[in-house]
Amino acid sequence: MTTIIVILGGVGLFLLGMSVMTDGLKALAGSALRTVLGKAASTPLSGAFWGAIITLLVQSSSAVTMTTIGLVSAELLTFPQGLGLVFGANVGTTGTGWLVALIGVSVSLSSYALLLIFIGALARLLAGGRIAASGSALAGFALVLYGLTTLQQGMGGLAQSLHPSDLPAVLGAPGVGWASGSVGLITLIAVGIAMTAVMQSSTAAIAVTISAFFAGAVSLEQGAALIIGQNIGTATSSALAAIGASATAKRLALAYVLFKTFAALIAIAAFPLTAPLMRGWASSVDGATLLAAYHTAYNVVGVAVLLPATQWFTRVVERLLPSKETALERALDPSALANPVIAVETTRRVVAEVLKTIASAVLVTLSDGNRSTGPDLAMEGTTLEKARDFLSALKEPPETKEEQLRMTSTLHALDHASRLVELIQKNGFSSGAPLDPHAAALCEQAMRAAQSIDGSIAAESALSMRAPSIGWFVSAGDRASLDEMERVTKDLDAMQRDYRATTLAAVAPGRLTAIDAFARIEASRQLHLIAHHAWRATTHLLGEGGTVTEAVTRERPP
Repeated sequence: MTTIIVILGGVGLFLLGMSVMTDGLKALAGSALRTVLGKAASTPLSGAFWGAIITLLVQSSSAVTMTTIGLVSAELLTFPQGLGLVFGANVGTTGTGWLVALIGVSVSLSSYALLLIFIGALARLLAGGRIAASGSALAGFALVLYGLTTLQQGMGGLAQSLHPSDLPAVLGAPGVGWASGSVGLITLIAVGIAMTAVMQSSTAAIAVTISAFFAGAVSLEQGAALIIGQNIGTATSSALAAIGASATAKRLALAYVLFKTFAALIAIAAFPLTAPLMRGWASSVDGATLLAAYHTAYNVVGVAVLLPATQWFTRVVERLLPSKETALERALDPSALANPVIAVETTRRVVAEVLKTIASAVLVTLSDGNRSTGPDLAMEGTTLEKARDFLSALKEPPETKEEQLRMTSTLHALDHASRLVELIQKNGFSSGAPLDPHAAALCEQAMRAAQSIDGSIAAESALSMRAPSIGWFVSAGDRASLDEMERVTKDLDAMQRDYRATTLAAVAPGRLTAIDAFARIEASRQLHLIAHHAWRATTHLLGEGGTVTEAVTRERPP
């Protein structure tokens, strides 16, 4: 009983240390994780390479996967590019096995680990910012080492009562037939899956396996069979996490499960060859290191086989899990909330698409002979409400001043777009009052200019690695359209005073009734407000809204 308690305590310390270390490393990475992933995934191959490197550094495949889901949902990455990052994360997460094999089971660092825990905790409690994050990473790393030492002690006690002969013999072991060896292989794979499902961490399960081998409780072949199952077991947590999630998250989770299954089938088929090969190397290479290498090679082979077929694999996943969501609904993926920059970029794209829809609807209404009612924009209003709720659920604020300014500009754009929808839905075009031809023509010019704005506003800039500013990219065409909207809006503003005076003067001679005059003035005013809100929203989307103080001054209602 004491041995079981020690083993469970070692696993618990290991899991706690991994969690604390991962949180510290993610805090150190900050928005750089989003930046590097976005730039690294230019192709599936580079995405797989850098996905592995980044996962190895931050020690969290889930952090890489969730950030990837946000980038794909915001259409900053294509689905095949996202797959490349996910494939790479599978390889990068095997790095912890090397930590266990090279340090955890062969070197006793428990006394040093306690000192490191104290130093890391002190930095976490007394400092802030990156120093505190470094302290968390250090304390977490030390907890991992201490947990491995405890786990090693527990496995030493377990080895006194458990011998490899007590477990099923697997295919490829000396003197084992195909039938019994196949049954043993499948049995230990199932045990490995169960271990990961219970611990909810393949890393911890593999640490237990390597420690058990080092203590002599399992053989090399049995350890390799357990690792196959433990690698498959990671897909169970991903599948459970995808329940009720967005279509993008479900697709990536399905791709993850299919990848794990495909890699496992390759490993099982090759097991009769790899097991004797590992046993032959055991005379010159430490067995724990061989198991860590097998875990890595197992995933690398899976990636190497599937990566060239990424496009085909993407089509298979999309056919197996077709999406019923609209592009805007896919964009507002809750997973994007984990990164403030991606969440802001997602919201900005939604507002940009809604503005284009509004501009098209207003143009149709203005060109139609029946102007008694405005266009029906109920769906656009609902989308903007969802965008507002989405941004309100942001988990943490942007880090840098430039990112905060970008968020402020996005909020200004969202506010103007919401006002625009409310204005048109509430007032229409003033109950069918005749529109001044000149004012209507100017409003049409503003809407056409809004339509011509590039839908990929600042997509590259949002992922730019330039420091310190994120910045916005405004093309020459976008600049010309924005200038046109500003000119038209100011022309509409300038004509309001004269139009008002001329229209009211027509009441006294009897050419208009007072009701007609006020209705025409209100209709002209509505056209001006439509152009104004569209112009200001587009201005902020293009990052041309100026500083916060300047923006507040310019946002005073006309």
